[in-house]
Amino acid sequence: MAYGMQPGLVQLESDALSSAIERATDALLGLQRPDGHWVFELEADATIPAEYVLLQHYLDEIDDDLNRRIGRYLRRIQGEHGGWPLFHGGDVDLSCTVKAYFALKAIGDDPDAPHMARARAVILARGGAARANVFTRTLLALFGEVPWRAVPVMPVEIMNLPSWFPFHLDKVSYWTRTVLVPLLVVMAKRPQARNPRRVTIRELFVEPPEEVRDWLKGPDDTFWGRFFRGVDRVLRPIEPHFPRDGRARAIERAVAWVGERLNGEDGLGAIYPAMANAVMMYDCLGWPKDAPEPAIARASLRKLIVDGPEEAYVQPCLSPVWDTALAAHALIETGAPEAARAARRGLDWLLTCQVTDVVGDWAVRRPDAKPGGWAFQYANPHYPDLDDTAVVAMALDRAGDERYRNAIARALGWVLPMQSKGGGWAAFDADNTYFYLNHIPFADHGALLDPPTADVTARCLGMLCQLGHPPDHPAVKAAVDWLLSEQEKDGSWFGRWGTNYIYGTWSVLAGLNAAGVDPAAPPIRRAVAWLLSKQRPDGSWGEDGGSYWPGAPAGEGKEGTASQTAWAMLALMAAGEVHHPAVAKAAEWLIATQARHGLWDEEWFTAVGFPRVFYLRYHGYRAFFPLWALARFRYLRRANDPKVRWGL
Repeated sequence: MAYGMQPGLVQLESDALSSAIERATDALLGLQRPDGHWVFELEADATIPAEYVLLQHYLDEIDDDLNRRIGRYLRRIQGEHGGWPLFHGGDVDLSCTVKAYFALKAIGDDPDAPHMARARAVILARGGAARANVFTRTLLALFGEVPWRAVPVMPVEIMNLPSWFPFHLDKVSYWTRTVLVPLLVVMAKRPQARNPRRVTIRELFVEPPEEVRDWLKGPDDTFWGRFFRGVDRVLRPIEPHFPRDGRARAIERAVAWVGERLNGEDGLGAIYPAMANAVMMYDCLGWPKDAPEPAIARASLRKLIVDGPEEAYVQPCLSPVWDTALAAHALIETGAPEAARAARRGLDWLLTCQVTDVVGDWAVRRPDAKPGGWAFQYANPHYPDLDDTAVVAMALDRAGDERYRNAIARALGWVLPMQSKGGGWAAFDADNTYFYLNHIPFADHGALLDPPTADVTARCLGMLCQLGHPPDHPAVKAAVDWLLSEQEKDGSWFGRWGTNYIYGTWSVLAGLNAAGVDPAAPPIRRAVAWLLSKQRPDGSWGEDGGSYWPGAPAGEGKEGTASQTAWAMLALMAAGEVHHPAVAKAAEWLIATQARHGLWDEEWFTAVGFPRVFYLRYHGYRAFFPLWALARFRYLRRANDPKVRWGL
């Protein structure tokens, strides 16, 4: 049940709240690009900047000035424990630490320097570099630091397999395809890094790499894990004897596959690992680096660099569509005419990004669907995603501009058939649920697939309902049933693409509200109770990436964050709790922590690429989510009917 108005909120509502909203609005407007879009930095851990340094040494294309700035960045983000974490304030991650150490040594850091000695001690205490993950061992094999038997067998002949085969490119996620295909060629050719300065990290091994026998040792002791390790043992001695014509045909297919999806200066898959692997693929095949394909692949990597006067790092990808859509939602929520005009300029820009003429990989599962989605990045036409598409379509709909009707209809025409069989939606594909493949040795990151998730399903549900689909529509009913079946025992929902249960619970409560689920329904009450139990004494919410590990506390972290506090506010308001004291207390916390520049400072990572493997810090989340939550809070407190009428 909703609580009554608290007397102390009169001043908050009339003065401080409006001032905070205006300051945040002005700050966000000031960050809009001339053509109407927004794009914020997208930061991950030390892995990608370290890999970029090592790629330069692999190719013998070393930019010492840039590397010095990357070195400063890597040293700054080293944890107090001596290693490098996957997210701000996190524990040591062995693979990330091995790459950061290797990169700093390549940059020229003395191995006996205190920060290097601390990192080395951390690595050795965790079993040494031999215990790093598959992608790290592959990099080490390219540099001759470990033998190729340290890497699982992944023959390039995968490209020749029929679609019915248990392992096929169509059965894995978009990010796996784009990373794997060029890497298959590299693994077939087994090139050696040029490494002109002969940098080596032998000191990071507990025993000499050539003496290690259990490279595929891991925690996966399931039937499928044991089965696929057995397959690897069978394939390893016979792979070198595969027919040459089959290998040549597979390499040709891989090169053609990459070429079709090279995506100009936005890069293969528009994600760093795939783009870097494409560069290495062309290099090991002997293509001149100034040939069109290798040149454009190199250019795509350079666009990811955030290069400042003192520090530099490399982003995993760029996020302009996502940033622009979320900024538009926040600005529309304020109700200010200037904000609405700016949002419309952003939405006009988004219209130019809709994918309407490329039939992407998603069509393998849904051949009758017509293109109409949006990708996350500036361009990635083979891989639009459901999350961005739903968020963009809802923003276009909120703007109430007839010019957007056709784009919304095309988006709806793509999203509806992309629903998976159980009622949920995944990020990029439908029915990508071949879970046994997560047990192959190459998939030690556990993220080979793209199954339906609660957050994306809730977003698509919210879109359908906002666009007028009733609760008894088959797609709506199936999505609601699926979401209710996914609720955790404690009342929360898992967050696949945002950290974590706070994000998932906000997403689902927003979707269920749009679908007309009664706020008094037991699942909603359990979710509200869970959120309230996780509010910190100061009024904030905070959850770090540790909650993705089994047995870790859900919805908890070392500090509150602006973006997660905003999600919790939006979630509670979607559940009919705008007058609950917890919502007002969260608003007070946001107002009190707003920085002089009008936004909020947030070092914590509040998003995730792959749980327990790869985390993200969206620099834009501190800009639009707190503004969005405060503006909605003000609007609903003034409204006669405090119901959220949007899908998000």
